[in-house]
Amino acid sequence: MANDQVLHPDAPYGYGSFAGKTCVVTGGSQGLGYAVADLMKARGAAAILLIGREVAKGEAAAASLDGDGCAASFLSADLSTTMGAESVVSAVDERYGTVDALAACAAATWRGTVWNTTGPMWDEMLAVNVKAPGLLISGIAKIMTRERVAGSIALVGSIAHHGGIGELFPYVVAKHALEAMVRHAAYSLRMEHIRVNLINPGWMDTPAEDAIQKRFHDAPDDWLETAEAGMAFGRLLKPQEVARGLCFMLSDESGLMSGASIDFDQTMPAQGPHAPFESIPRSFPWENS
Repeated sequence: MANDQVLHPDAPYGYGSFAGKTCVVTGGSQGLGYAVADLMKARGAAAILLIGREVAKGEAAAASLDGDGCAASFLSADLSTTMGAESVVSAVDERYGTVDALAACAAATWRGTVWNTTGPMWDEMLAVNVKAPGLLISGIAKIMTRERVAGSIALVGSIAHHGGIGELFPYVVAKHALEAMVRHAAYSLRMEHIRVNLINPGWMDTPAEDAIQKRFHDAPDDWLETAEAGMAFGRLLKPQEVARGLCFMLSDESGLMSGASIDFDQTMPAQGPHAPFESIPRSFPWENS
């Protein structure tokens, strides 16, 4: 179905299928990563490898996905280290010998400003959010190329990469680096028929965000209700909707799209993080003057 690009009325959603595919999801134990893996399974994935740090949480997540024609498993890896990233590639090759899709959802999201970000903080942020995806692209692409798989890779950036959020200094820089990474990788891998794309979610309701809000912002238990009340659509992004965007990129549904960077949010990059959400007036006094 991937090559003819015509509508098949008997299978109108066929291009979005993961039937028979082997998939890898970093950050797959919870939040966005788990939502991606859950959707992959629902769409027919044959094998899914979840990557995370916490063994108990990761194994529980894999167990909840395993079965019904999908072999789901977990690998504990510290993606802040080169060894950790390389262990993912080795495990994929040893367990499956092939791979069709990589969703790189793992990220460091802690806070740091231009005034207090230290050298070690820079090292960790860039290691997890830049170096690890780069190593994974290279390693996974080698397996795809060897096995002649027309694969797809999707990275997770952030709407914050446009800048202007004071407490996210190293995070913004790291996420903006993914723009260049995706474009370069897409160009470099085009002749191997490997596509690489980037999705930039906005503020999202995840377990990791809950922890960040409480750790860095002294947020109360009901912070989400307050935050959502101030948003244009009355809620934050949910992992499941962003997962659909990622699975669009990772499946044949997105056709030849490669090197794309897609903002996925209800805010506009130029408005700033604290711009009020209010309707634009339908008319102005000066219109009739």
